[in-house]
Amino acid sequence: MTAADATQHSVQLDRDALSAFVERKWDDEIVPALTDYIAIPAKSPAYDADWAKHGYLERVVTDAAQWAERQPVRGLKLEIVRLPGRTPVIFFESPATRSGSTETIVLYGHLDKQPEFDGWRNDLGPWSPKYENGKLYGRGGADDGYAIYASISALAALDAQGVERPRCVGLIETCEESGSYDLLPYVDALRERLGKVGLVVCLDSGAGNYDQLWLTTSLRGNVAGALEVQVLDEGVHSGTYSGIVPSSFRIMRQLFERLEDAASGNLLPPGFHCPIPSSRLSEAEAAARILGDEVWRSSPWACGQDGKPVLPTTTDPREALLNATWRPTLSVTGAEGLPPVAGAGNVLRPRTAFKLSLRLPPLIDAARAVAELKALLEFDPPYNAKVTFNPEAGAANGWNAPDLAPWLGKALQDASQAYFDAPCASIGQGGTIPLMNVLQAGFPQAQFVVCGVLGPKSNAHGPNEFLHVPYAKKLTAAIAQVISVAP
Repeated sequence: MTAADATQHSVQLDRDALSAFVERKWDDEIVPALTDYIAIPAKSPAYDADWAKHGYLERVVTDAAQWAERQPVRGLKLEIVRLPGRTPVIFFESPATRSGSTETIVLYGHLDKQPEFDGWRNDLGPWSPKYENGKLYGRGGADDGYAIYASISALAALDAQGVERPRCVGLIETCEESGSYDLLPYVDALRERLGKVGLVVCLDSGAGNYDQLWLTTSLRGNVAGALEVQVLDEGVHSGTYSGIVPSSFRIMRQLFERLEDAASGNLLPPGFHCPIPSSRLSEAEAAARILGDEVWRSSPWACGQDGKPVLPTTTDPREALLNATWRPTLSVTGAEGLPPVAGAGNVLRPRTAFKLSLRLPPLIDAARAVAELKALLEFDPPYNAKVTFNPEAGAANGWNAPDLAPWLGKALQDASQAYFDAPCASIGQGGTIPLMNVLQAGFPQAQFVVCGVLGPKSNAHGPNEFLHVPYAKKLTAAIAQVISVAP
């Protein structure tokens, strides 16, 4: 069947009926299910070493699986797959309802969550769901517990109308926030059951605004690990020994100078950079015209000096987008060896440790970056101090989307116009979804629709994370329409 033949099926789709189906499903079932889901502290294994004992991941997987099995999706078969010592994965499949269809659509999401973080509004909390003004607050609803619910609902909406579609399978993991290191063995184990993958639909990404459908065209890679500097076996009086014993913090600063320009935030090693493809430069320019200064104004800035806000590294929307999607950046996301301010005495501390998160451009090999970063930080340490960098498991490559097939480009534009009354736009994302690169390597002919609900101020991983329910409803309907015309 050709793509032109497949698009003939779109005339059978009653868009008003599909929207109404999705609206009811979200209001009556998905919002209550996600409310229960948010209340469960199903943290990713990197943040809960006793995940198996605590059982939270098992609970959210079981709840989602039981909900999915109740849905009116033709021929749906679902299995919770468990490999020894690995976090569980939901695998579901529904046969093609279109005669002659030979390709498979893979629907991807995850149910594990980031840790709590602080700074939540007084009436909110990571495990205290609250639905207010169309926003469902709490950890994990938008990133991205909603994915399995939206995916299954999209299929059910098509089946309710008898709209033909290809075979669809789902991969819902519980290790994504840890780098998906548990998922790769599942992909190998399930490869034959995946079939001939023609389209991957991933709902774990973001949106530039809530006014249109946004297609993610690139993702950065990620390397994380702990950098530790130790100079003493125990703390000593700072009045007696400062000036004799070098500060572990000062040594840490010197190590950072090897890696980063403190004034600009630019990463110094050329091996962490890559050329930006011309197509992605053009997309950043187009997205900047749509979003304008909201690219940087949407951050929850603190008040700066003399009542003026803190300034971004750049106020140029295009450069800000490129900084966040195609250039490497370093963040310190945790620390040890530093007592709280209120309890800090006059002691020269024996050690300082920082958790580093290095975002890599989409075309940089993460394994090579790990080796380069470790060598850079540990080589010839100042004062011969003990310096160690211990990378975390799950270093992840970034991803650069293949060119859109004509049928898919048209399908995305049609769906965005149908449910958002605005054109589909493209944007890179600074986060990481490790599976996309794996699937592209394994199925090089596949097309990709990577999108999501993480729009302005949704604040995934931080305080006051929310799921924008009106946007999620429209996204669900749009994905259903795209699936209906997939060849």
